[in-house]
Amino acid sequence: MSTDVDFLVVGGGAMGSATTMSLAGLGHQVLLLERFAPGHHEGASHGTTRNFNPAYADPAYVSLLSRATELWEKISLAGNVQLLNQTGLVNHGDVAGQRQVHAALSAAGISSELLTTADAGTRFAGMRFETEALHIPSGGQLNADLSVATMQRLATEAGAEIRHQHRVLEIQVVSDDLVKVTVDDGQRVSILTARHLILTAGAWTHALLGAGAKIPKIHVTEEHPVHFAPRGSDAFWPGFNHTLAPGLHQGLRIFSPIYGMHTPGEGIKVGWHGTGALIDPDHRPHLAIDEQLSALQDYARSWLPGTDPESFEPVSCTYSNTEDEHFILDRLGPVTVGAGFSGHGFKFVPAIGEHLAQLATGQASAIARFSASRTITTPLFLERRAKAPKK
Repeated sequence: MSTDVDFLVVGGGAMGSATTMSLAGLGHQVLLLERFAPGHHEGASHGTTRNFNPAYADPAYVSLLSRATELWEKISLAGNVQLLNQTGLVNHGDVAGQRQVHAALSAAGISSELLTTADAGTRFAGMRFETEALHIPSGGQLNADLSVATMQRLATEAGAEIRHQHRVLEIQVVSDDLVKVTVDDGQRVSILTARHLILTAGAWTHALLGAGAKIPKIHVTEEHPVHFAPRGSDAFWPGFNHTLAPGLHQGLRIFSPIYGMHTPGEGIKVGWHGTGALIDPDHRPHLAIDEQLSALQDYARSWLPGTDPESFEPVSCTYSNTEDEHFILDRLGPVTVGAGFSGHGFKFVPAIGEHLAQLATGQASAIARFSASRTITTPLFLERRAKAPKK
């Protein structure tokens, strides 16, 4: 049976854009449908900074990381843009975990160094340290907005078609090589057919797949990191992650590990990881949680002497969290799913797009860590939230 397109990508954020670029680069006919206008703020791919944090010990992630690093450079060269600003990254608070990461990165040929508390404090004066720190020179920040725009530009140059403001209402699997999609373009509702569909719709994944989809549950949260004004101009700011157990720590309310980075022109971005309110993405409140904002200010007073805790601006994004906080990258018949990036997927974007394209074309099989049929035995997301301070 004839189809409108060979490969249909639904969801034009970072992951969908990377997948479209990969498929088009291989010479495939591909159409990308994105529900919102370019540069929208309704998903998880907007803003100018994302933490490029290479601190992984798990071989599945280290492999993806190595490939992603290569591909970010290739995309930057092809697009004549700078997407990754390698300010370095420093992690502290979990000495044993940091040493495991240091060993894993060393084995993979990725440079890292362990710093004493004193050395870390001298080098990164905007932060306070109480433990040994892990410094990874290749870490830094990615420009999310520019990354999405560049990948879409390269995809269209390679022959892909991209349609914004096209909302997919329903996905129907007809056979092993036919998928029907109901689409609203704002003027009319129509049906598109494809030989294979790649779903990269983030917070809308479960709604589009339907209740019978056999993938891990995804919990959608609205997160509100803030940009603190820097205090003075002497401190050098790498990306950073600080591991503290949820609960009370030295009188501070700790909701989760803390991440941060310098966003030029906006300040020092600091946020809790995956602690926001559970939401319906179609009815997103865009409402920060006061006690979490207050706790971030208290954290900054204690741990970030290079910031002004009284001067800040909150920002908003969504997380699509699996319960074990591992991704879903798998093929289910004529549908390939990329979802559940749990607030730590952006650094891997081009490698994930490449892998999803390979799954869709039958050139790769699912990585066990990211299989849709895996058994989740350690629900990290739920356990962390259960330990967080209550009102």
